[in-house]
Amino acid sequence: MRNRSTYACVSKHTKCRDSSCSKDVKCVDGGMPSRDGYECNCINGYPGNPYIPDGCSNDKGYNPFPSRTNCTSQCGNIIVQFPFGLEDGCFAREEFHLNCTNMTSSAVLKMSDSQVIGMNVTEGTIKLTEREAVYAIFGGGRNLFVGFELSVKWAAANLSCLEAQQNRSGYACVSMNSKCVAVNTADNYIGYRCICSEGFQGNPYIQSGYQDVDECREPNICKGICHNTEGSFNCTSCPRKTEYDAGKMRCTTTKQQTLILGIIIGLSCGFSILFLSFTTLFLVRRQKTYVKKQIRKKCFRKNQGLLLEMLMSSDGTTENDKSRIFLLEELEKATNNFDPTCVIGRGGHGIVYKGILSDQRVVAIKKAMVIEQCEISQFINEVAILTQINHRNIVKLFGCCLETEVPLLVYDYVSSGSLSQVLHADSSDGFSLSWGDYLRIALETARALSYLHSSASISIFHRDVKSSNILLDENYTAKVSDFGASRQVPIDQTHIFTNVQGTFGYLDPEYFHTRQLNGKSDVYSYGVLLVELLLRMKPIFTSESGTTQNLSNYFLQKLKDGKITSIVSSQVLEEATEEEIRSVASLAEACLRLHGEERPTMKQVEMEMQTLRTKRESSCQAGPRNEGRTQPGSLTRRSSKAARQSSAMIFGERINLWSGDSQQCYSLEQEFMSSATIPR
Repeated sequence: MRNRSTYACVSKHTKCRDSSCSKDVKCVDGGMPSRDGYECNCINGYPGNPYIPDGCSNDKGYNPFPSRTNCTSQCGNIIVQFPFGLEDGCFAREEFHLNCTNMTSSAVLKMSDSQVIGMNVTEGTIKLTEREAVYAIFGGGRNLFVGFELSVKWAAANLSCLEAQQNRSGYACVSMNSKCVAVNTADNYIGYRCICSEGFQGNPYIQSGYQDVDECREPNICKGICHNTEGSFNCTSCPRKTEYDAGKMRCTTTKQQTLILGIIIGLSCGFSILFLSFTTLFLVRRQKTYVKKQIRKKCFRKNQGLLLEMLMSSDGTTENDKSRIFLLEELEKATNNFDPTCVIGRGGHGIVYKGILSDQRVVAIKKAMVIEQCEISQFINEVAILTQINHRNIVKLFGCCLETEVPLLVYDYVSSGSLSQVLHADSSDGFSLSWGDYLRIALETARALSYLHSSASISIFHRDVKSSNILLDENYTAKVSDFGASRQVPIDQTHIFTNVQGTFGYLDPEYFHTRQLNGKSDVYSYGVLLVELLLRMKPIFTSESGTTQNLSNYFLQKLKDGKITSIVSSQVLEEATEEEIRSVASLAEACLRLHGEERPTMKQVEMEMQTLRTKRESSCQAGPRNEGRTQPGSLTRRSSKAARQSSAMIFGERINLWSGDSQQCYSLEQEFMSSATIPR
C-alpha cells in the first residue's frame, strides 16, 4: 500500500489481504511460514473486480415497478410472479428475465440454460433442473443425460437491508406489509430479499400483493371464540354455561336448557323487541354522532391540528390573548349551521360568514373554498402569521377550527365593510367619507404594512394589498386583512423566490417577471391604492372607448402629460388642497416606479403620509374649513405655464408632477418590455 504506483487494489470498496505460503510450499526464514504476496477482494455488498477503478460497486440494478401492466404471468402450469417476468418491462432486473418456450405442445420455462420447474417468491427460492452428461458403457457405450433438481436461493440485490432502504427508488419491498431479510450462504452474505409481515401473505414485491391471513381457520388456535383482525387475531372466552369443544372447534352448551330458561328467554325476547322499538332512534342518532366525531378527528389530523396546537402552545403571548382552536359545534351554533344568509363576503381564498359566539362576540368566520394541500398550507400560514401580530390596524384573529374538510378561521367582525365598497359605492346611496377620512385610512394602512415589514418579530410581506382587503370598523378605522397569500421572510434575507400571487391591477410588474418577492412589492400595491383614492376608479377599468385599461398605467400617462387634474375625482378636487393632491400624486408616482430599488420603503411612505396628515390637521385648526384650500375647479383653471412649474419634493428627490417631460411614466407595453431587462 505504501507504493501507490504499483498497488493492485485500485477500486474503491476493496480490502487487501496478505497471502501466506501453505504447508505444501517450501518456506524461508528457518522453516517458519512467511508472506509470499497479497490479494485484493471487494467488501461485502460491493461485488465486482477490485483490480480496476470503480470495479467494486453496490448493486443498483433493481427496478421495483414494472413499466408494463399487461404482462404474461403464466408459462405452462407455472405462475411467474414479479420480480420475475417473461417480457421486457415485466421483470425487476435482467437476471430475473425468464423464457417460455413451446416444445411439443408443452410449455417449458427456462432461466439461462436451466429449466425452471417451480418458484416460491415468498420463500425466495426457485427450483431448476440441471442436465449432466454421464458416460457409461451400455452396448458399446453412449451418452446418457441424467436430470437432477436444484433448489436455489436468490436475492433482490447484492445490498444490505440498510443500504437498500436508503435508496427508496430502487428498494424492492414496496408492499406496505413487508419487511427486508438477509440472504446468506454458508460462506458469504449474498444480499437481501423481502417477506410479508407476520399475519400477511402474498407477494411482497408489489404494492397490493399482500392479503390478510385468517388465523381463525387454523385448528385449535383459540380455546374459545377466535376473532380475525388485519395482520393478527384475538381470542375471547366461551360464553357463560358453555365450553370449548376441541373436536367441533367451537363453544357448546354444558347442559340442556330447562323449561324455565326457555320461558325466561321468551319473555326477554318480547321485552327486548318492545325496548328496541323505543331505543332504535336513540341508537341511530348516537351512531351518527360517533361517525361525525370520527370524521372530525380525521380532519383534525389531516389539517395538521397537532402541529398547530404545538405552535400555539409555544407562543409567547398570555393565555387570555392566545388564539385557540374552536370546536365545529361552536361555529355551527354561531352561524346557524352555516346558513347562506350569514355569508358576508366571497374572496379569492374563501367564503366569509358572520356569526355570534356563546360569549356574545360577533365574529367573521372564513371558510376556504378548496381543500387541496396547498390551501391547507396557506391556511396554516395565515394562522401562524396572525398569531404573531398585535396591531390596531390589522384584523384580530380569535382562533381556528380544524374539524372540517375545509379549515375555518375565526376573526373579529369588522362591521363597516371594505374600503373598496365605500370607494366604489353607488353615488345614489348618499354616503361618502370625506377626503380627510381617506387620508387617515391611507395612513393607517401604511402603518400596518410598515409594522409587518420592519416592526414584527419576523418580516412579513402581505403580497395582496388592495382596497377590498382594507376593512373598516364602526369608527371607519382601517384593518388590514386576508393574509392567505402572505409570506414570512427570515431575518437575514431581503427577498424570497415564490410563485406569483396577487391581484391584477395591484400586482408589482417587477415581482411578476422575476418572482423575487420583497417589501417593495407591497409598496407598489399601496401606490395603486393611493391612485384609487385620488381617481375613485378601479385598478382595471373599461374606458369610454370600451377598451380595458390598467389604472396605474393610465395615471402615470396622465401625470406625464400634465393632465392630472382632469382625472382626479370631483370630490377630491372639492375637498383637498392643491398641495395635498400634489403630495399624494407624487407619493403614488414614487411607489409605482418600475424598478423596486427606486421606490420608497413602507416606513418612508408612512412618514410621508403622517406629514401630510399632520399638515391637514394643522390647517384645519388654524382657520375656517375652506381657508387656504383651493376652491372647486381652481386647479383646472391654472395656466399651463404655472402647471409646468409645479413640483413636489419627496425623499430628497424633486419630481415634476405637471410637466409633460416626466421620465418616470411608461405605457403598459413599455413597462413590461422594460421589465424584461431586469436580471432574474
